[in-house]
Amino acid sequence: MARNEMAPEHSLTMASEDYLESIYRLSKEAGAEDGVRSVDVAEQLGVSKASVNKALATLKETGMVEQTRYGRVTLTDEGRDYAAHVWMCHRVLRAFLMNDLGVEPEVADEEACLMEHALSHDTQRRWIDYMTKQGVTFER
Repeated sequence: MARNEMAPEHSLTMASEDYLESIYRLSKEAGAEDGVRSVDVAEQLGVSKASVNKALATLKETGMVEQTRYGRVTLTDEGRDYAAHVWMCHRVLRAFLMNDLGVEPEVADEEACLMEHALSHDTQRRWIDYMTKQGVTFER
């Protein structure tokens, strides 16, 4: 979701959105109601644990995540909503690139990640609606 159109008081960078999305995905995959480990976020994104800790500090300041000292990371309700939308946009874009344009899955995934941050909220919403009307199901 375009940063200022999701929640005007929160202006997340592309990197922050990626961290938020990663926490969301890991939570969903593991069914982890008690949160995820920062080391798992680092592994999924291919970054250092120090980078994750820095990003988490920013996400805590914006009210998107909570974390006890050296504990598991959980999304706030606002963080969960934001991350769910970013992940939905990613899946929609990936599905379009693969199904409609024939882009290879790995390339489609990488490019969907870039595109999800660049589109306005209105365009994202329209694309999701369009793909849903086409009957496309979105991979997890």
